[in-house]
Amino acid sequence: MANIKKGDLVQLISGRSQARGGDRGKQGRVIEVLVERNRVVVEGLNYITKHVRVGQSDRGTKTGGIETREAPIHVSNVQLVNPDTKQPARVGFTVETNASGKTTRTRFFKDSRRIPVKKSAAKKSDSTKADTSVESGDAVVPEAKAAPEAKAAPKAKAAPKAKAAPKTTKATEKDAD
Repeated sequence: MANIKKGDLVQLISGRSQARGGDRGKQGRVIEVLVERNRVVVEGLNYITKHVRVGQSDRGTKTGGIETREAPIHVSNVQLVNPDTKQPARVGFTVETNASGKTTRTRFFKDSRRIPVKKSAAKKSDSTKADTSVESGDAVVPEAKAAPEAKAAPKAKAAPKAKAAPKTTKATEKDAD
């Protein structure tokens, strides 16, 4: 049983990077599976220019010219994309047998070693930031806003920058004379 079928979302995992004009890292839907050649045609990936001989149709219109179309890619160079994480993942199969003896195979995505990035995980990190807050009176102030008050005290200790003030006082004394 093949891992990749028509209509699956796959990602190109080999070849030239996008910075060098390639398609590695791009995702697309499978248009066609060529089982005999172990290749797949993916929408939007591996474009080639094909020169088609000029001819005439039955109505007399000219056909041919230069066309751009997707070329087949070897199956080993693409990987299925997990719809939950939007990341490429390995695939496994489970084989189940019914009471009548009919076996069914279903695909499942294996757990990735990558850190899962889900929307619910991002919301949890935002909620933990909201939980760490300092209450001052009636208003609740987050710690990030309470911290600058503590940083203001060291700036008051910096007195060497105040030497510029006597120069201005001399200028005001000359104006007074």
